[in-house]
Amino acid sequence: MPSSQHQHIATVMQVAADGVGAQAAAQHEQVIRDSWLRCVQEHRLDPTRMQEAVILPQARLREHQDQMEALLQIARHGLESLYSKVAGLGYVVLLTDARGVTVDFLGDLVFEPSLRKAGLYLGADWSEHHAGTCGVGTCISTGQALTVHLDDHFDATHIPLTCTTAPVYDSAGQLSAVLDISQLSSSQPKSSQHLALQLVKMTAHDIEHAAFLHRHRHDWVLRLSHAPQFLDVQPDYLLALDTNGRVVGHNRRGQLALEKGQPLIGMGFERLFGLPFGQIGRFVMTQPSDQRAVMLAGGRQLLFLSAVPPPPRPVASAPREERRVPAPLAALSAGDAALDRQVERVARLVNTPISLLITGETGSGKEYFAKAVHAASERRGRPFVAVNCAAIPEHLIESELFGHLPGSFSGASTKGKRGLIAEADGGTLFLDEIGDMPLALQARLLRVLSEREVLPVGATRPVPVNIRVIAATHAPLEQLVLAGRFRDDLYYRLKGAHIELPPLRERSDLGAMITRLLGNHSLTPAALQRLLAHPWPGNLRELRNVLDYAASMCAQGPIDLDDLPELQAGRLAVRFAGAGLAPAADHGPEALLQALRTAHWNVSAVARDMGLSRMTLYRRMKRSGIVQPNRMT
Repeated sequence: MPSSQHQHIATVMQVAADGVGAQAAAQHEQVIRDSWLRCVQEHRLDPTRMQEAVILPQARLREHQDQMEALLQIARHGLESLYSKVAGLGYVVLLTDARGVTVDFLGDLVFEPSLRKAGLYLGADWSEHHAGTCGVGTCISTGQALTVHLDDHFDATHIPLTCTTAPVYDSAGQLSAVLDISQLSSSQPKSSQHLALQLVKMTAHDIEHAAFLHRHRHDWVLRLSHAPQFLDVQPDYLLALDTNGRVVGHNRRGQLALEKGQPLIGMGFERLFGLPFGQIGRFVMTQPSDQRAVMLAGGRQLLFLSAVPPPPRPVASAPREERRVPAPLAALSAGDAALDRQVERVARLVNTPISLLITGETGSGKEYFAKAVHAASERRGRPFVAVNCAAIPEHLIESELFGHLPGSFSGASTKGKRGLIAEADGGTLFLDEIGDMPLALQARLLRVLSEREVLPVGATRPVPVNIRVIAATHAPLEQLVLAGRFRDDLYYRLKGAHIELPPLRERSDLGAMITRLLGNHSLTPAALQRLLAHPWPGNLRELRNVLDYAASMCAQGPIDLDDLPELQAGRLAVRFAGAGLAPAADHGPEALLQALRTAHWNVSAVARDMGLSRMTLYRRMKRSGIVQPNRMT
């Protein structure tokens, strides 16, 4: 054990013995010494222990994420914005729930092993009773923003870390999350984290603000500020009132400033401002902000007030389920529980700017899912532009996506080209097989997503675009990031929400899907049993082809065994299905080489059986260093 750890343990033990006034800990802030004492006396932690981070298994992590899914969706933009400011300085961004479990994470996956070991990763439990004094746990215990720097940590294992955190409160004044930025190591003093602390506090406030406005979108919303200039853009305090003028919600700053010995929730407008609620119309935004001054009851303080009334309620509302799941999305499932859950999640996101990443085996319906999202959104009257990143030749993909000016490169059209991204303006851009996008173009796509503008080849002035981006892949993007073949910042930008489609062989609604796709046709019991027993390595795409063939072959009556095509689907499909694997999944160079050898180097057959284009298969062979025997030199 290094001497620094020995010394740290001795200091913590002296605080445990002598209390927070122990001389050896005088250099540490009061909040840190209080936490050390709390760890020993309340949490019964041993200062001599050296415990690595606690990482929850995936199933338990999902439970924590599900319980705060609405806030995760709201907070994601704030996390991405914060990460763009601090990523170059070696920080990671974490969001934990009120129990200290990390439910969202932005960081450089190149350092994943180190981040995971240190606990700066998804699923890490940073509660004080598990991890001791730390940024997240001590923020939860105290309710205040703070920095826990190097040997401020209780556990000597965490001495290299610096963690800066701020609490996120809900509109009832309850802690709902903790925002954290951390570094694996720092050679600078604690004062170097002052700017980091201000950034985290500002972002936490923005997340609170956004969550408040979403929660109280049907109530009166009062914005209060000390100065009229920022009243309508960045108010100090937020209050929500019901139709009777009583407070039903507030932001944290409003609670701390206006709650004087009595809970703010339930307090009337008259008691707060000494005015009848009927005069609230004086403070609507039609009046200049400097004419909306109001004195708090008792003449304590002059503030400026902006009141936003609730929107009119519709005369008749549709049933809840019909509103939550629009028809195009509901049609994607015939009762499979896993797919229903994904459909219900995405139904709440159809009109948000959050990018979607759809993953699943080839043929599992990723493009159909993306089209359903587009059809269910308010963008449905604008274009849905699908781009297969694996099907466009690499030397043309830049001009195809971004467009080009006339004669901007050798072979360019004399009339120029608008580009597929610009064609999707106002609508949805679907990027299929995003894992096959060349690395050099990923930076340009990231700019499109960040700046909402596209720069055609040969142009000097960007063109603004308004698009919803949905990406899809069957490849493991995390592995591509770790291999340096996919940008981590683009990965996080695309993964605003992750939709994972189950393979057909795992769906419980297979029989119902068969019936739905057959339309007016029917099946004999023997034919249906044959279809239900098939592993469907090609998923929905294979199922549609089989049913179309059977419907064409059937002369009259129900479809029988003789009307079905051969369902072996080639040697590769049988081998993959027997192993429980998807033929289109990226199983690495060895599996690809074995597949090619099994097919006697028939690239077309392998591509067909794996559900890929030949170009995609050739790219994978090139990346894996696989050369056909007849092409070796």
